[in-house]
Amino acid sequence: MTTIQKKIWILVSVMLLIMGIIWTMLTYYNQKTQEQSNEILQRYLQLNEVTTASQQLITNLNNYLLVPTDHHKKQIEKSIVAIEAVQQDVTKLRNMENSFSVTNYIHLIDSLIETTNRSIMFSEEQEVEGSANEFNEANRISMYISEMTLTILDRDLKTYNLFYRDIIKQSEELKKLGIWLLLLITVVLLLATYWFSLSITRPIHKLTKAANELSQGRFSQRIEVKSNDEIAFLAKTFDKMRININDLIVEIQQKAQLEHELQQSKLLLKESQLRGLQSQINPHFLFNTLNTLSKKAYLDGAEETSDLLVSVAGLLRYNLKRVDQSVTLFEEVVVLNQYMEIQRARFTDRLHFNSDIDESCLHIKIPALTLQPIIENAVIHAIEPEEEGGTIWFRIKSDGPSIVIELEDSGRGMSQEKMEQLLKGHVVPREGHSTGIGFQNVVKRLQLFYGTEDLVTIDSEEGRGTKVVIQIPKVRERESNDEASDR
Repeated sequence: MTTIQKKIWILVSVMLLIMGIIWTMLTYYNQKTQEQSNEILQRYLQLNEVTTASQQLITNLNNYLLVPTDHHKKQIEKSIVAIEAVQQDVTKLRNMENSFSVTNYIHLIDSLIETTNRSIMFSEEQEVEGSANEFNEANRISMYISEMTLTILDRDLKTYNLFYRDIIKQSEELKKLGIWLLLLITVVLLLATYWFSLSITRPIHKLTKAANELSQGRFSQRIEVKSNDEIAFLAKTFDKMRININDLIVEIQQKAQLEHELQQSKLLLKESQLRGLQSQINPHFLFNTLNTLSKKAYLDGAEETSDLLVSVAGLLRYNLKRVDQSVTLFEEVVVLNQYMEIQRARFTDRLHFNSDIDESCLHIKIPALTLQPIIENAVIHAIEPEEEGGTIWFRIKSDGPSIVIELEDSGRGMSQEKMEQLLKGHVVPREGHSTGIGFQNVVKRLQLFYGTEDLVTIDSEEGRGTKVVIQIPKVRERESNDEASDR
């Protein structure tokens, strides 16, 4: 299978090969031209060094004749060594066209060195006139070397004039060649890119058309792409998905029919249950009756009994709500206090209840019947079994982006294993005491209501009491998502 990646690598390899050949050719031509230019420039520099060295030798000789010291003599010796080195380089410049001139040039350098040595010799022998004559002769030879240098340079310029013109002409041809090569590479690249993009866009266009058909609910059209790359594999997978979706739709339709029939059966069952409930005591009648008894007890002077009946009536009315409804934390606290009033009347001095509530947190929404089952478990397991009773602490406080609700008792506590089982839903509360909404039910409803886990933790040890901590966010995840979508 020719993959898309392989196609890209082939395209890149061809372009790199073409660019490499062009770069090699241009580099070779440029290197050759540069070597020829450097060779000619080196000739000019070497001839110029002869002139400079001869003039420096005359200057050092003049200094020595004026002040014959060892330092000046050493300077002359250095100049002689330098001009002899240059003389060796000039020997290499000899060719068929300048052989005679270069030979005379070399002899002039030898004459300059010999004249300089004779001038030094006459100076050391105190023959001033002979030394001056030799100095003048050396100076004349130096000037003649300078003129000879210019003559040779002029002749070389004429000799290499054609070469210079060829270099200029070749540079112009090279520019034209570069432009044509650039155009050629551009055309080849455009053609290759068009071919490559076409091999990808055609299958993708077919896939897009097929996806549009699927989006309109038409699952009968077969998806087929004739290419030998990943897109063909994608098309086959897409076609399998079309078949699976079609089968799934048929299956869903069958399940919907069964669900409809089941729903009809449930409606019949609920209707029969409703008729059965009609034969029982109406809870609202019982609630109204408790209110009537509360007023009568208050009129008869039994105020404590009246308050207790009011708490029972309020608790009964709150428990008539659906469990899936949401209420404010304030409503939950009111019902919690009514429940504790009833329990205080039951246990008298055996029950101690302490609360610490941050009222700024009471507007938060929370599932109905969340706190009562938890504190009911505390009463059942921490107060009832103890002959001397116990204490229950209830706290609500703000902690950054969360609100923390703590329910703590002074009971016997529980083991780590039992805590884990209780949080995972493996421990069933004692029957006959609670409202029917167990601790695990409360945890599950909180997780569903806020869309997150780890809201409830238990801190307990055997013999140390139990603390249940509920940490709920001030802003529900669903509400923040709704606000984000509104913006």
